[in-house]
Amino acid sequence: MKVLLYFEAEEKIKKSGIGRALKHQIEALTSAGVDYTLSSKDSFDIAHINTYWPKSKKLLKKLKKKHIPVIVHGHSTIEDFRYSFALWKVMALWFNPNLMWFYKNCDFIITPTLYSKQVIDSYNLGTPVIHVSNGIDINEYTYDEEKVKAFKKYFNLTDDDKVVIGVGFPFQRKGIIDFFEIARQRPDVKFIWFGYLQKILTSNIVKKAIKNKPNNVIMPGYIDNSIIKGAYHFAKCLLFPSYEETEGIVVLEALASSCPVLIRDIGVYKDWLEDNKNCYKANNNEEFLLKLDKIINSNNKEIINNGYLVAKSKNLDIIGKELKLAYENLYQKFYKNN
Repeated sequence: MKVLLYFEAEEKIKKSGIGRALKHQIEALTSAGVDYTLSSKDSFDIAHINTYWPKSKKLLKKLKKKHIPVIVHGHSTIEDFRYSFALWKVMALWFNPNLMWFYKNCDFIITPTLYSKQVIDSYNLGTPVIHVSNGIDINEYTYDEEKVKAFKKYFNLTDDDKVVIGVGFPFQRKGIIDFFEIARQRPDVKFIWFGYLQKILTSNIVKKAIKNKPNNVIMPGYIDNSIIKGAYHFAKCLLFPSYEETEGIVVLEALASSCPVLIRDIGVYKDWLEDNKNCYKANNNEEFLLKLDKIINSNNKEIINNGYLVAKSKNLDIIGKELKLAYENLYQKFYKNN
């Protein structure tokens, strides 16, 4: 059994969560001993399509004619496209039906969480859906003093500085406006938001918020991954007030780095993250401020350790076995009936 991992426009997406998913899928399949290719020109038994653009659609149609089973990865939903890019409402007129076409015309959908599975199931498209985490390479986030030093040097920080970080595209959906408002209330803390989006794609409300952000917020844009890893190890916490996610890879990265996580209490985390056990959850800015003060002024060792165990349970060697099982089940079902 050989699998095609298909990502259209790899160079354009490499800085995004879907871009990291490619790296993770390669590592996961390698660890599980699954034979794969990245070229649609090769021979393969199953296609695993991760993007929803014209070439991806053309490929899916071609494979259906050739009677090769196709998995589409459920990275996106109608819900998590909202309040993202500039003119998202206009873009949704194309994006939503296009996404539904992919989900309806494939043989199988893999999505990262139980929550995103339930969301996709609610579209009633008739396609089987399972959930397999995007996973994390736990060893990649082992504490590294050199990366911490690089982070502190880059931002001219001392050991006494209190730092809170956010990571992600500057979308309204990601809670960046709330991030600014929380920072405004804690001027003695330095807040750093890692993430870049071209101005033309950034919504006006976010542009205005960035223009008026408080002085204690730093926005370095896209930055070297080793510095971000240093940030995870140095920061008091990851503040991630996103309103909608299919998983939230940055949350897994923070947990793997033994960084306390403060997230919005939304459905995607319901079955795998528990408030005051392996993370902290809040519902509004007032609660975020209370929890943030608690994190900064408390010993979070037990919650950090429990969070690390959550990340460890999603290590790529485990994810590789889950993907392999999904491929084998589809392979046997499809080729047995054809």
